[in-house]
Amino acid sequence: MPTVTGHPPVPVDRAPARRQSTRRPSPLGRPSPEVTSGEEDTVSPPQPPAATPPRRSDRSPWNWLLIVPIVVPLLVPLYNQRDPELFGWPFFYWVQLVFVALGVLTTGLVYRMTRRSKADQAVSARAADRPTRDGGR
Repeated sequence: MPTVTGHPPVPVDRAPARRQSTRRPSPLGRPSPEVTSGEEDTVSPPQPPAATPPRRSDRSPWNWLLIVPIVVPLLVPLYNQRDPELFGWPFFYWVQLVFVALGVLTTGLVYRMTRRSKADQAVSARAADRPTRDGGR
């Protein structure tokens, strides 16, 4: 064993080299399927779900109505004036409170018109209660 003058010999590690793992780390610290199945380098194919919940679409034409309470307050020349006053408040201020009410009413209307039916809600609830492949995690 070679030595450097003035220093004791350094032991050489003769342990066998470890094989580099090709597995990617599992998200959120959960064991990967290879670890839980006991078989390394093999993964079981994904199994199709028993019943799929109804596809939820956010492409309802009612959603376009939500643009109104966004665009109308941006058109300042329409309400940039003092008269008519309401309880001593200039038009410029009280009409902005009307815009808040317009936003609330529009959002409520779009929500009611795009709400899923009771049957779709029941199917989604059953799909959420169904156990998953990975044991509910």
